[in-house]
Amino acid sequence: MGSVKLQIMTIRTRFAPSPTGFLHIGGLRTALFSWAYARRHGGVFVLRVEDTDLERSSSEAIAQILDGLSWAGLSHDEGPYFQTQRFDRYKEVIEAMLATGHAYRCYCTKGELDQMRAQQTAQGQKPRYDGRCRDLKEVRLGVTSVVRFKNPLDGAVVVDDVVHGKVVFQNVELDDLIIARSDGTPTYNFCVVVDDMDMKITHVIRGDDHLNNTPRQMNMLLALGCKAPVYAHLPMILGSDGAKLSKRHGAVSVLHYRDEGYLPEALLNYLVRLGWSHGDQEIFSLDEIVELFDIADVNKSASAFDGDKLAWLNQQHMIRAPAAQLVAPLRWHLARAGITVGSDSILEQIILVQRERAKTLKEMAANSVFFFKAPTAYDEKAVNKHVTSEILKSLADLAAALGRLPDWSAVPIHDCISSCAAARDITLGKLAQPVRLAVCGGSVSPPIDATLAILGREETFVRLRRAQEHWGGT
Repeated sequence: MGSVKLQIMTIRTRFAPSPTGFLHIGGLRTALFSWAYARRHGGVFVLRVEDTDLERSSSEAIAQILDGLSWAGLSHDEGPYFQTQRFDRYKEVIEAMLATGHAYRCYCTKGELDQMRAQQTAQGQKPRYDGRCRDLKEVRLGVTSVVRFKNPLDGAVVVDDVVHGKVVFQNVELDDLIIARSDGTPTYNFCVVVDDMDMKITHVIRGDDHLNNTPRQMNMLLALGCKAPVYAHLPMILGSDGAKLSKRHGAVSVLHYRDEGYLPEALLNYLVRLGWSHGDQEIFSLDEIVELFDIADVNKSASAFDGDKLAWLNQQHMIRAPAAQLVAPLRWHLARAGITVGSDSILEQIILVQRERAKTLKEMAANSVFFFKAPTAYDEKAVNKHVTSEILKSLADLAAALGRLPDWSAVPIHDCISSCAAARDITLGKLAQPVRLAVCGGSVSPPIDATLAILGREETFVRLRRAQEHWGGT
């Protein structure tokens, strides 16, 4: 007996943003689900820019979408394809559909269409195109035509949606969609069909606001002799108050989260959990998302955006990440604060002492400026509370003792401060707090021994001397 070869289908997903606005978290979650599903199955992730809305699309939005995906680490295998570069292909398919009778030219004027809809509304009917040009044989002179798809008049379209289950649409409820405008430009729903067909997309993962487009797209694919892909329509992301997500909830550009100091891994971790879960696990690496994510496990209920949860997750990712991995983004945030840092080693030390004290890299950078800029003022309230004439004497003793340290590192520094405090019969905190004020200007910093170790011996002495002089010490 001869062997039988089984042909295994290659999973091909796509993310197809419209550059009429910036990439926001809803779009990023759609991209993530499509990317993760393709990666898990060894498939292909296609990036397609649906820019047929020439008036509203912008090069700025395209650049922001590409930058956002790149920052998030969702690399595509093919593309980016641009619909505006495929108009010849759309025209070719439209001509073929006209030739086979799957499409027709409609000569109805705007006034005639308005009158038709008004009559339907007056009769309690749903306004829709009534197909009056469907079987028209002759050209109507003086009127520029559109092209409509000839939708089946009877039967039903069953969308076997992975997330929502079977959704049935009656063809009688679907009117004949315009697929080419009077100026010849193709319409969105038609371009999507041709693209999915040509790009051999096997799985369409998109927001459920597109679900009503699906039956028409499936009918067009059938007319073109093409099998429809598997559809999975994702539920919306709502605000914490249950309202539609808006800017006040977090519906801002994905790059806003970069600028606010979030790690891409944390944002993706947060988004994958909006509608999907794996037991009680909360924290996922990107590799774990690829290994575990299945579109069939997505919940069909809408999810609520929680900024506090995102911030907590971000801190967890900062704590778990190798310090070296955070050096570049921390350097970027410090640069935005006007601080230039050359040494990776210093930044790694700062990350290790600061990451449990900040929820974002932006916050960590703000909390760490004092390592690079000496204070020009001191928290007056804290000075009044912690600095006395006796403390100034203790600071002088401490400076002398620190100057004798052969090893400038956290443990010897800690022991030195403890010894000086004991010699003066005060607690370590009584001495550490004015030291903290002297070197950073305020009453909050990482542990004082680690802080001085990172600052270095010379800078520590300069700051201690300046503070003593400012406070009236000798």
